[in-house]
Amino acid sequence: MEQYREIVLRPKKDESLKRFHPWVFSGAITRIPDDLEEGEVVRVLSSDGDFLGVGHYQIGSITVRILSFRDEVIGSEFYRDRIEGACNLRRNLHLIRPDNDTYRLVHGEGDLLPGLIIDIYGDTAVVQAHSVGMHKDLNLIVEALKDVYAADASLEHIFYKSEGTLPFKAGLAPEDTYLAGGENVSGIAMENGLKFHIDWLKGQKTGFFVDQRENRQLLEQFSADRRVLNMFCYTGGFSVYALRGGAVRVDSVDSSSKAVTLTSRNVALNFGDDPRHTAFAEDAFKFLKEIARDQYDLIVLDPPAFAKHRGAINNALQGYKKLNLSALEKIAPGGILFTFSCSQVITKEQFRLAVFSAAAISGRNVRILHQLTQPADHPINIYHPEGEYLKGLVLQVE
Repeated sequence: MEQYREIVLRPKKDESLKRFHPWVFSGAITRIPDDLEEGEVVRVLSSDGDFLGVGHYQIGSITVRILSFRDEVIGSEFYRDRIEGACNLRRNLHLIRPDNDTYRLVHGEGDLLPGLIIDIYGDTAVVQAHSVGMHKDLNLIVEALKDVYAADASLEHIFYKSEGTLPFKAGLAPEDTYLAGGENVSGIAMENGLKFHIDWLKGQKTGFFVDQRENRQLLEQFSADRRVLNMFCYTGGFSVYALRGGAVRVDSVDSSSKAVTLTSRNVALNFGDDPRHTAFAEDAFKFLKEIARDQYDLIVLDPPAFAKHRGAINNALQGYKKLNLSALEKIAPGGILFTFSCSQVITKEQFRLAVFSAAAISGRNVRILHQLTQPADHPINIYHPEGEYLKGLVLQVE
């Protein structure tokens, strides 16, 4: 077995690892080898010398991300087994089928591969490394992907998109590039029978918000004969589902003109020049403030993360309250509000309290119809509750 160097924890700092939480924080460590390189695989030991886990070392508050609680080699076989297991789960969930070739294949800690994200869009895998270790293991990951998908030959392109995901202090400058394929890429994928242009080259995240698939499908069921407003529309996922659901009008709003253009392209891809749809490149708060009351009877609020660290929580909660209050004041009686938070540091309880506060200020009768979260291809490791980041409510407003 390969001899990995060792990190030793302080006394009584091994409890979380014994409960299979996959993070080792810097304050728990008493000894690190002097010349340890960032991204190196290390063995983690208790103060008594007992083996606890093996993982990637990284400079920062999360110093080790545990890959395995078994004393094993992190090599080609390890990655092939993990990725094959993730793929089998998606097949068992019936996410891989002719009318749906858009899904998350690897969701970090949820698939026992902390620091790694892989989204599949048709014949293309988009890979993101959120740790130096995963960046350095990229060749192993690519070979594992090719092996797992070799039988059905459905994977032709592998794109590495890690711009902005790795810390500059790591001394790395990863380029967004194709690691396999790259020629004659269609850039179109299918989700529940609807087609979407996916911009993994310049778009946010991996190019599409895969985590809202089931919530978009639920919105479709509420859309018949309604006037729909899709705020922070990005690529227009909710708008396209609303149109298929029979909405009489859909307005899509985003501050990014590129996002609005992509939304219009996705509407056209599925419905041609549909007069029911209009797109606006405007600030969401300003747009909501200026629209007339009762103009919409279904509103979607799916903003970007308002808080990316704990110091921003209070301001974020005020932002959620203000945004939801604007929507609650303007939505028509009997209207439906889909409202979300994707801020990982905001808990379900905090988000719900912010929405409750907005409802109380509005003075309207509001009922919760659904409580929403991320789909099964974004699994949450039960030992890593931090993996639960997407919160949503479907509200009926009198």
